[in-house]
Amino acid sequence: MLKQNQQLKLLQKISPQQIQFIKLLQVPTASLEQRIKEELEKNPALEDNQMGFGEEAPGEYEDLDRKDDDDSRKDDGDDILKNEVSLDDYLANDSYDYRTRLPQGGDDEEDDYEAPIVQMKSLYDSLNEQMSLLNLTEKELLIGENIIGNIDEDGYLRGRGSVNPIKAIVNYLAFRQNIMTTQEEVEAVLAKIQRFDPPGVGARDLQECLLLQLKRKPEDALNNLAIVVIERYFEEFTKKHFSKLRSRLGIDEEALKDVYGIIIKLNPKPGESQSIIKHEYIIPDFILTTENGSINIRLNSRNAPDLKVSRNYLKMYQDYRGREKSRRDSSVKETLDFVKARIEAAQWFIDAIRQRQFTLLNTMETIADKQKEFFLSGGDEKKLRPMILKDIAEEIQMDISTVSRVANSKYVQTEFGIYPLKFFFTEGIETEDGMVSNREVKKALEEIIAAESKRKPLSDDKIALKLKEKGYNIARRTVAKYREQLGVPVARLRKEV
Repeated sequence: MLKQNQQLKLLQKISPQQIQFIKLLQVPTASLEQRIKEELEKNPALEDNQMGFGEEAPGEYEDLDRKDDDDSRKDDGDDILKNEVSLDDYLANDSYDYRTRLPQGGDDEEDDYEAPIVQMKSLYDSLNEQMSLLNLTEKELLIGENIIGNIDEDGYLRGRGSVNPIKAIVNYLAFRQNIMTTQEEVEAVLAKIQRFDPPGVGARDLQECLLLQLKRKPEDALNNLAIVVIERYFEEFTKKHFSKLRSRLGIDEEALKDVYGIIIKLNPKPGESQSIIKHEYIIPDFILTTENGSINIRLNSRNAPDLKVSRNYLKMYQDYRGREKSRRDSSVKETLDFVKARIEAAQWFIDAIRQRQFTLLNTMETIADKQKEFFLSGGDEKKLRPMILKDIAEEIQMDISTVSRVANSKYVQTEFGIYPLKFFFTEGIETEDGMVSNREVKKALEEIIAAESKRKPLSDDKIALKLKEKGYNIARRTVAKYREQLGVPVARLRKEV
């Protein structure tokens, strides 16, 4: 049997405006301009003011449906009604146009900078061009095109998994292009491609890559010895068993050092020299400067676009509002609703941009205050204080997820370099003098490794002991973790002749 009952529930829902703000907050500065362009194209009620930047006037914008108790005003399309958008706020004073510009400090003008376009011939094009200079048969050309097509960006011809790349090409030609060939024919064409530039291209593994480069060098005693090392004692060389190499080659330490010097100068990824270089241009979100012991922060002007609600749409809204009151026409009401929706969407977007600006500045100012010693010291990592997202969230009274969105995608430009905001969030390590940042410990670890003897590199246990002498009481496994994070190999692989 159906029956009605009442339930009281407490629900937490995110409004469309909050969702828009969250999305805009995590957009990096480099992508913000594109996001604004998309909104300008989508919403004709939103405009980008090309005439310059206005100053913010106090007060808030007035709601479209604001009620008015004054009935003395005439109800026609030419009057400015108090229950509609006040055109006085938009037309009479440019400084109040629904804009997003914040006082930044410094020069608002920015030189337009366009990154140079790097034009390079791809590895694939270069190899095909070199192959066209050879006197190959039509079948050999097809085999060569397939080989070159399977060479990766590092310059290697690798098979997938345990599949032999030569056999894979033979099968592909047979089943996909109906060309019958043998592994010997493919090997013969590959041998020709392996003579192309850059040296080492077309190798199937690192050992073959190094041998191809050594065999292209002029013959001499040391080079021939290097070839022997790679051909016969490659495993001993990679594991840096230098005493075994000296014994098996019958040479002294000085000769081995010379051979080692030849080999380590070879290119393990020959394809990289011919690949298209990818540059990542970082546009900082904040400009931080120091003067007389004080820190000044301003937003990059790209974060403060000059947006406003279209005056034409505001006028149009009032005109249709007057018509809708004078005659009950469904088409007029539909148009009025559409115009109103576009104006409100523009206002919401501008609000989200403004809120983004204030949140960014608030977060960065709090970070700078907590890491003041670091910034005033000129970037000394030993001056970094332990700090987590929760510390900033509590200070600015915002959710941790909001701070996380700012920290994970924003950069600050200082007088000593550009830093991602997440750089300043570090774990704390207990020392005799209190808590210090783990970046300070990592810096000390790097200094210890840099000063070690490369003939007898320090083990993690010995590094832990040296750190303890400096006042950092951390375990060996923590040393190993920090060493791996810094990209430093184990002691055996740091060993040199």
